[in-house]
Order: sequence, then structure tokens, then C-alpha cells
Amino acid sequence: MARRHIEPFVDRDVPFRKMTLPGFKRGMNYKMLSIDKNSGACTMTVQLEGGYKQPPSISMSDLEILSIKGTFALGDQACAKGYYTFVPKGVALKALSTERGCEILLMYNDREPNIVESDQDATGARRSGLIATNSYDDMPWQVPNLFPATEPGCLIKVLRMDEETHALSFLYCMVPGFWQDNISFHDCAEEAYHIWGTSWMMQFGNLPTGGYFWRPPYINHGAFASEHGVLAFGRTDGNLHNHFHFHAHTEPAANQAKVGKKLARQSPHLFKWVMTEGHNHPDFLHGHGPDWVHSHDHQGAHSHDHKHGDVNQNTALGAKRRR
Repeated sequence: MARRHIEPFVDRDVPFRKMTLPGFKRGMNYKMLSIDKNSGACTMTVQLEGGYKQPPSISMSDLEILSIKGTFALGDQACAKGYYTFVPKGVALKALSTERGCEILLMYNDREPNIVESDQDATGARRSGLIATNSYDDMPWQVPNLFPATEPGCLIKVLRMDEETHALSFLYCMVPGFWQDNISFHDCAEEAYHIWGTSWMMQFGNLPTGGYFWRPPYINHGAFASEHGVLAFGRTDGNLHNHFHFHAHTEPAANQAKVGKKLARQSPHLFKWVMTEGHNHPDFLHGHGPDWVHSHDHQGAHSHDHKHGDVNQNTALGAKRRR
């Protein structure tokens, strides 16, 4: 989830654009909220016009959908506000249609929006990972089990958690009068969209209904407040840990260094293993072979460098169409 910092952004301030990528049927309009210019992975607010119909299809990207206005159908199933589904890449999605139109949050997690008509799963698709729930009606609100914890009055519904990375997709709410006076940053990127309500943040001001942010790791945010309450959808790309402090103007690099020092104190052997030069270790992330783990000798420091740049979110899809 390598995207530039976008905060605040309000989708009601920009018009919908017609979706013209191959395979998508006429009557689909979008507002680009954020996009990774390298992979094309993105988050969009999508408007499906009344009468829209999309045959059964697959995408070669993990896909997430949250209904935020109106009703659509997947096959014979009616999907009202709050319906959430996570569709692993290659898993066939039933025919999608809407009589009167609807709005959804639509997220392509691995690559640019893509669709192929098919009522059969692609070879190797992981149907066991499919998630579908009416999150408004069928899931209770819970007090977050994060530690350190947020102030009382912020509740959560976890829609999905990746078992390997602990990346989260979730609904959250703030009760009227919510207030938290400290500063926070995280080791993960996070994004959020306000389905309803306005919150205030010291660094970025008010975020109203339709407000959105994409925030890379280690960026300060807070204090927080909401006069009338908020209902929102959020995601992270890793474990959500609150690093609380009261120094509003520290830079991300300083925040990251602070976490490194904390790791060195609390897990000295792990820290030494990560930092030691000339080491021999299993390359878990970039391994290959039947057991996905291999080891190799290093002479000097070892790194896997991935460079990411900014992107103009309003023209990215158009640029891809012109290629």
C-alpha cells in the first residue's frame, strides 16, 4: 500500500468521472481517492447508475466492496448499506446489478481496476478467503483491544484481518463528544473514509461526511474530537499499534527512530539479528522454492529497496487508458 500522503480530501468536492477501462459496463462512475502509481492499486468512491448490470466476473486483484448508499444485488442477494465483501483474486463474483442506483467504496488491493467476465474461479483462486457480511446489522460494536488504547467512546467492527500481516479492514465510530488529547502515529499505513459525520484533528482540521485520508507510517495525527459523532470505514496495511506522545511537530523519520530505539531495548536479540552486518539469515520475504525459505551469505549490509513516487490521483486512470 505505497501511496502518497493525502489528507484531508473530500470526495464531495470533485465530480464523478465515467469508468472507461476495458470490461466495465456503461453506467459506472468513479472518484479516485488514492492510487499507487506503480501497481495501480487504488481506492475509489463508485456510483452505479440505475439499471446498471455487470455479468459474473473475476478480477486478478484482491477486491473489497463496502456499500454506502442505496442497494445493489449480487445474484439473487440484496446488498443494502453496510454490506461488505472481500473477494480474493480470481474468485468469481456473481452478477452485480442495481435497479435505482447505489454508491460503494471499491478497493483494488494489488493492481489497477480490472475485470474479466466469468462465472468460474480462476485456477488456484482461494475461495476459502471470501468474506461477505451485512456489517451494520449482523456485527456488534466492540471496544478496540488495541494497546495502548484509545479514549473511551471509539468503537470498532473488524471486517477482515490478514493472518500474515495483521492488515485490517474495519468500521469504526466515535460517539458524540469524543475527545482524545494526545498525538499518535503508527508503524503501518492507514486510510479512512467518513460514511457519516465530522471529526476534527489538530494537524488537518475538520473531516466531514465524504472525507478521506491516506496516511503513510509514522506521521503524527491528533489531538482528535467529534462534536456529533462519526461512522467511518478504515484500513491498514499492517498491525495497528498506537504510539502515543505529546510532541506534535516531530517528523516521521524521528518517530521511526524512536520506535527503533524502543525495539532495541525491548527485543535486543531480534534487533541485533535485524541490524547485524555480514549475517546469514532466512530471507523470509524474498525467498523462493517449495518451502519459500532460503538463506544466503551477506558480505556487508543487506537491504531490499523499493522506491515509490507520487501520483496525480485525478489523471492516473486516464493515463493507463492512453497506454
